[in-house]
Amino acid sequence: MMLRAGDVGVLLAGTGLVAALTVFAWGGGRGDTAVIRAAGQIVQTTALTHAQSFTVDGPLGTTRIEIESGRARIARDPSPRQLCVKQGWLTQSGQAALCLPNQVSLEIRGRTSAYDTLGY
Repeated sequence: MMLRAGDVGVLLAGTGLVAALTVFAWGGGRGDTAVIRAAGQIVQTTALTHAQSFTVDGPLGTTRIEIESGRARIARDPSPRQLCVKQGWLTQSGQAALCLPNQVSLEIRGRTSAYDTLGY
């Protein structure tokens, strides 16, 4: 079975539409604010404009958060699996790093946020 010229056009148009919708729906804008929480309470809200560092105490010990121009990360955490540290630098609005055993989180906020199923 051969594809005709019209079939190829429909496939290309469909692929382009899916790619455009993916970028539009899940592509949050650049973040401009970092929100740091400990035990569910906001500890610090700061702009992502200049380099700074914060330490947050949790049940397991101290978590170190680094902020640079336009990005933030959890640099060190006493949690056993280090999942929040492995997430690396966060730059997009709506991204978050959660250190659940130590009850510390870092969230990036901006003018627009990425699509989130929890918001619907």
